[in-house]
Amino acid sequence: MTLEEMLEIETIKQLRIKYSHYFDGKRIDELADLFTEDAVCEFGPDYGGDWQGKDTIRKNFAGYAIEEGVPFGVLHAVTNPLIELMDKTTAHGRWYLHDLRTTEGADNPLILYGIYDDIYKKVFGKWLIYRTRIDFLWPKRHVGEPRAFSS
Repeated sequence: MTLEEMLEIETIKQLRIKYSHYFDGKRIDELADLFTEDAVCEFGPDYGGDWQGKDTIRKNFAGYAIEEGVPFGVLHAVTNPLIELMDKTTAHGRWYLHDLRTTEGADNPLILYGIYDDIYKKVFGKWLIYRTRIDFLWPKRHVGEPRAFSS
């Protein structure tokens, strides 16, 4: 792996980390700006199915932000990034998701475990989320076919 490839992968890691911070911090416009105009969020039937296009993504995240209450009332902790550059403008990534409630009074702070399965595109020199899917592992299992890594 070249230094340039390592830097590209680090930039993509920062993209997913910003996603969690912006979503949990209710910075919805900044969150939406992490997506391509034609992005798709595949969140399954319990979360409204496929959200197509940046405007729909912004609107739906804004709705969830209201529902979740205070900033950082929910924490989307992402770990174990596995990122592969497919070419100069496309990458694939998978991340473990631990979704936690941080507000007082929650008997069990654990909301769910899942895996983000992402496709990233580099648009005008900037890495953005083109497709993201959550494979839900617990408490309700809903897992799609893995997008294959080349190695």
